[in-house]
Amino acid sequence: MIIMALDHIRDFFLKVSSASADTITLDPTNPASTTPALFFTRWITHFCAPTFLLLTGVSAYLYGQKRSKNELSLFLLKRGVFLVLVEMIVITMGWTFNPLYNLIILQVIWAIGASMIVMALLIRLPYIAILSIGLLIVFGHNLLDNPSISDPLKGGMLADLTYFGHFAVYNIDSNHFIIIIYSFLPWTGVMAIGYCLGKWYGKAMDPQKRRKLLFGTGLAVVVFFIALRFLNVYGDPSQWSSQPRGALYTLFSFLNTTKYPPSLLFLCMTIGPVLMLLSVAEQWQNKFTSVLNVFGRVPMFYYILHFYIIHTMVVIVFYMQGYGSNDIVTPNVPFLFRPPTFGYPLSVLYLIWAIVILILYPLCKWYDKYKSTHHQWWLKYL
Repeated sequence: MIIMALDHIRDFFLKVSSASADTITLDPTNPASTTPALFFTRWITHFCAPTFLLLTGVSAYLYGQKRSKNELSLFLLKRGVFLVLVEMIVITMGWTFNPLYNLIILQVIWAIGASMIVMALLIRLPYIAILSIGLLIVFGHNLLDNPSISDPLKGGMLADLTYFGHFAVYNIDSNHFIIIIYSFLPWTGVMAIGYCLGKWYGKAMDPQKRRKLLFGTGLAVVVFFIALRFLNVYGDPSQWSSQPRGALYTLFSFLNTTKYPPSLLFLCMTIGPVLMLLSVAEQWQNKFTSVLNVFGRVPMFYYILHFYIIHTMVVIVFYMQGYGSNDIVTPNVPFLFRPPTFGYPLSVLYLIWAIVILILYPLCKWYDKYKSTHHQWWLKYL
């Protein structure tokens, strides 16, 4: 969650000063134009969305251990619809600061919500069926990248919402649009696998055995990623190649897997290390982890709030840098108060990141305490 905030700060604050910088800003992992610092600033944030979806599945499994299938299914359905609405109404406003909602953005919260709605049906199936469906989606969905398979399926909003919508834009009317950034199907596969992974966190599982399983599985996924990526035969629509800028940039090409929609190799590259981290992280208990736990106990509150804090800081800096009302709207830019020459170099973004986290901590701590002492129905959704 903390790393995720860095990526969104980059979206809002990274200064664009030339045509080449514009290319970097649009695709910071492109080995032909990026820099090492910018590449890793973006690449490290790739771990966020897969982790969110995986652990959402784990949480759903654990939530269902004390409830009937009907209760769990109804909760997933209601929360899924809630998240889709939050994405379209609350988070879109945080991104754009546009009260007219000329652009509605469907990103990770929409994908989590849509996946929860699907999971509300899937959890009624046997455990092995859910696991098989999750693995089939994650390992098989890149077959849809083959034109002979994909061409008959493409061509509509439903197809783009499900899989093909790589920043696809649809008109609501002449002045209002929806942009599909996250197609939900591959993410649903991750959530289904996470749901099955939840069994390892059940009371019947020995903690030491769980840690061994997590580490061994994570290591196997990492080895599988390296081997399959090296072969350049399947698992990602973008192949890696030797780069004229040197070995480091060839490594960048190797690691530059496809996130929209997340390819098999993207998911293996991110989930493998996460499983290995989970195997050791549950034993960490110190002051730093207690701070992280505050954020982790109020994830939706944190997620919504961090957009509004970042964008409010953008407005303040906007006027501090001498921009005026004529600069608020930039053609073809979805964010208000974000003209092309606005912002700071990458080094300053890390300082802004630290400030944002420091602002968020006491607010999240207060809300965490509020949740623990109040029992209104809406608290379980936020």
